[in-house]
Amino acid sequence: MITFVISVVLLLLGYFVYAKIIERWLGVNPHRPTPAVKHPDGIDYVPMKPWRIFLIQFLNIAGVGPIIGAIMGAQFGTASFLWIVFGCIFGGAVHDYISGYMSLRQDGCSLPEGHGHYLGTNIRYFMRFFTIFLLILVGIVFVNTPATLIQQNFTPSWSSMVWIVIILAYYFVATLLPIDKLIGRIYPIFGFLLLAMAVALLIAFIIYKPELPELWTNLSNQHPNAENTPIFPMMFISIACGAISGFHATQSPLMARCMTNEKQARPVFYGAMIAEGIVALIWAATACYFFHDKPDLCAGKSGNDMVSVIANEWFSPVIATITILGVICAAITSGDTALRSARLVIADILHIKRHTLLNRITITLSVIIVTAIGIIFSINNASGFQIIWRYFSWANQVLAAVSLWMATCYLFWRHKPYIITLIPALFMTMVTASFIFVSNTEGLGLLLPDWLGYTLGALITLICLATFIVWASRRYLIITEYYSTHNTKKSNNYQ
Repeated sequence: MITFVISVVLLLLGYFVYAKIIERWLGVNPHRPTPAVKHPDGIDYVPMKPWRIFLIQFLNIAGVGPIIGAIMGAQFGTASFLWIVFGCIFGGAVHDYISGYMSLRQDGCSLPEGHGHYLGTNIRYFMRFFTIFLLILVGIVFVNTPATLIQQNFTPSWSSMVWIVIILAYYFVATLLPIDKLIGRIYPIFGFLLLAMAVALLIAFIIYKPELPELWTNLSNQHPNAENTPIFPMMFISIACGAISGFHATQSPLMARCMTNEKQARPVFYGAMIAEGIVALIWAATACYFFHDKPDLCAGKSGNDMVSVIANEWFSPVIATITILGVICAAITSGDTALRSARLVIADILHIKRHTLLNRITITLSVIIVTAIGIIFSINNASGFQIIWRYFSWANQVLAAVSLWMATCYLFWRHKPYIITLIPALFMTMVTASFIFVSNTEGLGLLLPDWLGYTLGALITLICLATFIVWASRRYLIITEYYSTHNTKKSNNYQ
């Protein structure tokens, strides 16, 4: 329990100390007009109250990631605590904050456009496709998961396909409507529900006083298949949303288009990630206890199954039901905002006007159809869902690495301490590159010997670093030459 308490305190210090330092470095200007103030359109650019924006952002980025991902990551033992805490403070929250702030400063632009602005046109084209691909995967995953949970826990006599159709119909409506009509009204309620689940688990800690494993007694790899599942890089892919997730950067522009003051960026972007880290830490600690002290209950259980095991073991039937419903709501609400982001990215690519209903219907229907095709594949193929989940997890972390490189270039251009994103960018590049070489999971991974996979991962990481150094050197010469020619002082505020 000591490790758990220290971990929570560190996460809170990350928000109140480190985030304040970053805010000062970014040069946040509360008097600068935000996109929602400059050109509200009643559809996506809609001013909203800060507390609503925070809860919507928290729910959008959370989904089942800090629950299912944290539970499965807890199989590695208390090493998962370290990744959640330090990954969140120095990686995920910084990633979310700066990518969201960049969108806020660039009229709420979608993520691929930000990539293109700072990483080049070719990267823009690639990331447009890659981002839409990831968002569709999120939609597929977050239809299957809630449909399965509803069917197993509430309507066992029904086919899960019934719920898949119902959820897809809801996604169509939610993606189509103005953001303040449905998402802005009911998602704060679901956000409170997700926080209430975490509080319920904390209360269970007080009541049951479980002997949570401590860092100094259980740091070794506790995974049941530890020989084939090393902590690096496997754990860093398993625990994504609770530590760092590229998906979050796709959601930030949604809220950047609703803010009325740049000061809201720190609590909304950095703060929501810290809140998610705390939720992930609570679920990871709970799962660690169950995996360690109740192995018979956990044998062969998936992440979804473990939610039911924990809820039914520790809570009354009513609270257990509410907990499961909270997980279902978290999945559904992240799925629909993922598809909404896909609609916005496509509209930005094609320069389609969003305020025209027919345009929104056309794009939304196309996104839903592609998502449905992916769901059909996952159902009709014996291991289809597992393959999609693995590609989603890896693609999610790849996007995080690319977004961190984008943020590094942004900070360099603005004469800011870009080391705060460069180090996490290098780490995530190493994680994702190594994973694709050494992973032995079905449908993903080249199954190379560990020494070769890690060597190739390190080589790719060094190439990325060398590319950045060359790019930065050239840009520095261009900037120096420009200001020397014009005989003016350098500005810290140029874009």
